[in-house]
Amino acid sequence: MTGPLIGRTIRRLRQEHGLTQQALAARLGISASYLNLIEHDQRSVTAGLLLKLAEIFRIELAELSGAQERQLEVGLREVFADPLLGAETIAEAEIETLAASAPNAARAVLALYRAWRVAREDASGIALPSGRRILLPNEEARDVFDDHANYFPALETAAEAIAGELDAAPAERNHAIAERLRRHHGIAVVVRALEGLRAYDAEARRLTLSESLPRESRGFHMAFQLALLEAADAVETVLAEVKPSTPEAVALIRIGLLNYTAGALLMPYLPYREAAAALRHDMEALAARFGVSFEQACQRLSTLQRPGARGVPFFFLRVDPAGNVSKRFSAAGFPFARYGGSCPRWVVHTAFASPGVVRVQVAELPDGTRFLCFARTVTGVAARWGEPPPVHVVAMGSPLTYAADIVYAEGLDLERAAVGIGLSCRLCERPDCRSRAFPPLEHRLAFDPLRRGASPYPFEAKR
Repeated sequence: MTGPLIGRTIRRLRQEHGLTQQALAARLGISASYLNLIEHDQRSVTAGLLLKLAEIFRIELAELSGAQERQLEVGLREVFADPLLGAETIAEAEIETLAASAPNAARAVLALYRAWRVAREDASGIALPSGRRILLPNEEARDVFDDHANYFPALETAAEAIAGELDAAPAERNHAIAERLRRHHGIAVVVRALEGLRAYDAEARRLTLSESLPRESRGFHMAFQLALLEAADAVETVLAEVKPSTPEAVALIRIGLLNYTAGALLMPYLPYREAAAALRHDMEALAARFGVSFEQACQRLSTLQRPGARGVPFFFLRVDPAGNVSKRFSAAGFPFARYGGSCPRWVVHTAFASPGVVRVQVAELPDGTRFLCFARTVTGVAARWGEPPPVHVVAMGSPLTYAADIVYAEGLDLERAAVGIGLSCRLCERPDCRSRAFPPLEHRLAFDPLRRGASPYPFEAKR
């Protein structure tokens, strides 16, 4: 909890609550000068002070981790490194100050940059009446889940109400959902050959599932249909709050919220959190206990952010062999780069080399922050013979401070096992990386025909 950004987090919270340094220092029982040193990360924070801060600001200790500031800093660094903006070099200290002292201004900068990217990449795109360019629907949907830290209380409440009426053990939940669809809604569930994966005929009151779907996926699709029928009001309430900018974004976010509700229905919050802790987050064992897939179990784990009953914070990522990210959620404060690929040294990509095996890595970011990461391939069903089945890597990660709660840390020398990774090659400043695919944006290249170093793109250090 005493990471390098906690001082800036304290300063942000103090300013948000309208407190002067002197006023907050008095409530903490320390001097204003000492608080000033803490806010500038020049003094550590004791456990006693952390508890007092959490009580004063009425937050959980996890919210003092600096994740919000770290994510803003990553975004700003990516913006100011874009050479097409033609901006002057922005010092790290200025980026840190902007993220910590003026977070709303920082978010405005990021919003403007995203709009500019859309306008640049799609000059014929849609514009709002105000003239502002809109986000692509998938980016807008991703922002909604990021802004809510992938946790929606209204959907959890709706799912718990339905699950309470099912009154079925996890292993029997698929049957209970099928029976509820039949008895409460007059819907028959049929499994047969199907062009797609799921089709609902409202007139015939029939839900058809593809026979190619495994049992876990059939259960999820039935849960989705039940959520569509019984949790629609909760979903629409969330949609009304986020105000998507286009019909396409509305539809995509609605499906994402229904997927969230289906996952919460199959894996109720408190029982799932308790089982995850008891099994020390062994994902294959957790998936087996709740009768869900490895991917479903992992994605649900990233949503356990209920105030007063938080789980271990995890990020969730799904990547294809080409490096395309199709899903991304973070409750762990991992600073994903919004544009461009991620680091080839990261376990997310090396996991493709050992299909079906959980790979583990202690990943160290350039700022020294470490995460315990694990990843495994998941394989879908091919549509027909001769067509390659879809393969993805599902990856999870949590700050290394939670390693004792995670089974995958067993047997690791957590100090020596760390692998240095970057956010992406264009933003990484590691000079000796043999896996570098692109030169860093903020440095001048320094090729020398008389010598060859480890990196294919040698560069000058910042002055």
